[in-house]
Amino acid sequence: MTDTTREPLELVSIKLPVWWTFGGLIAGLTVGLLLAGTEFLESVAKPVNLVGTLWLRGLQMTIIPLVAALLVLGISQMAQAARAGATARRMLLLICSVLLLSGIVAAIFMPMLLAAFPIPEAASAMLVADQIEKQQVPEIWQFLESLIAPNLIAAAAETAMLPLTLFFALFAIAIARLPGAQKANLIGFFHALANAMLTIIGWVLWLAPIGVFALAVGVAARSGGGAFATLAHYILAVSAMGAFVLVGAYLLAVLGGRMSPVKFAREMIPSQAVAISTQSSLASLPAMLASAKRLGIGDATADFVLPLAVAIFRATSPAMNIAVVIYVATLAGVPLSPALLIAGIAVAFIISVGSVSLPGSISFVVSIGPIAYAMGVPVEPLALLVAVEMLPDIMRTLANVTMNVAVTATVDRGENDRHGKL
Repeated sequence: MTDTTREPLELVSIKLPVWWTFGGLIAGLTVGLLLAGTEFLESVAKPVNLVGTLWLRGLQMTIIPLVAALLVLGISQMAQAARAGATARRMLLLICSVLLLSGIVAAIFMPMLLAAFPIPEAASAMLVADQIEKQQVPEIWQFLESLIAPNLIAAAAETAMLPLTLFFALFAIAIARLPGAQKANLIGFFHALANAMLTIIGWVLWLAPIGVFALAVGVAARSGGGAFATLAHYILAVSAMGAFVLVGAYLLAVLGGRMSPVKFAREMIPSQAVAISTQSSLASLPAMLASAKRLGIGDATADFVLPLAVAIFRATSPAMNIAVVIYVATLAGVPLSPALLIAGIAVAFIISVGSVSLPGSISFVVSIGPIAYAMGVPVEPLALLVAVEMLPDIMRTLANVTMNVAVTATVDRGENDRHGKL
């Protein structure tokens, strides 16, 4: 295992008013519920809606350039890691397999979960904007034809995210094959673009308490108390998909890493406690390294795989991001054909493969927005759901941390088998 790690491409650090945003959501829902049907609410409805709409458009305007920049940076990190040796390549193959399975699991089980535990009836109008139009379900041949966009500018104008995502993924791979100076220039450009877009979206999210409050007032006025019930239902449903990934981590540790299930569960408790309390995989890295040592994972493998996994691997992203989009589609009455689900899985996989570490609220918008566009699902509800993301994010971090150690155990077992160790 040779280390070819260079100086990392630092992204701007953004601190977001997470709890103020959550407070804005609760306050907006409460005000809308109390003032529903009153003349006062009718008199202020237009300016309140304007504030919410402008804030929502502020989020939307950064999605395409930010996704393009982050894909280039993320996939260039993956390409650099692949050159670190056979161990790194086996790790990346395992990571890609987990991400693909993560998306498939959500596409299969999230609709089943919502059929078994339907969204509260009182929330039929919840999170659905008045202007949303019914989406046309493409035939399979139309879907396959749409994979390649003859005009990228037109695709961007139409927010056709699947062909755009595929193009920028190929573009990033092409950049990785350029001579050193050319590659450095292009990566530097996209690094600067990412930081500029992150700065803008950081400004927009600093206004989230106001924007979410304005949107929540209208939602509560339309749906009444069903808004609170729907949010609770949403949090549990999406977190359930993260729980599938968590269970998958234990299965991988037992089957791939040949760990005792009891020992793995016991030694993961300290790392999981840090994950729950910090909601940060990076902050959990020292605890993960300690858990790996107690599990008997080789120091060389753990010291290489775990930091790299923290940087480029989010096991729950495809499952929980697709779950969010399926939930919104169910609310909006958007039928999801197999072709649209495949499109969602493809975009979720590519974006997860090219992921970089970002604050939860920004990652929520950047990762889920393109999936929603690709599946023909309205993105307007995401502006409200971002306000409660800190709650499903607990499950995201818990499952990600557990899967990181499970992947490390599996890679280490492969190394031991390759060298004939017991």
